[in-house]
Amino acid sequence: MHRPTPTDLRKHERIKFELRLVGSSLAKVSRSLGLAQSTVSVVSMGHGRSHRIQEAIASELGKTPEELWPKRYRTKEGFKMN
Repeated sequence: MHRPTPTDLRKHERIKFELRLVGSSLAKVSRSLGLAQSTVSVVSMGHGRSHRIQEAIASELGKTPEELWPKRYRTKEGFKMN
């Protein structure tokens, strides 16, 4: 696991804020997946990665995982986006 940067933590807070705006939360995502809330938070904060969790969070927000975590995904050219 890597140590989250201030950017990772800001992204985590932004995700939680956006989830609240659409009437959801990381807790709701965790319940829908049958996982502990801490597991979902670990992924949201950037400590760990799980496509399943990223997909569930993105779906709640009407976005793609690539939109929320562009550095975690490769572009069509095969290079990571900055």
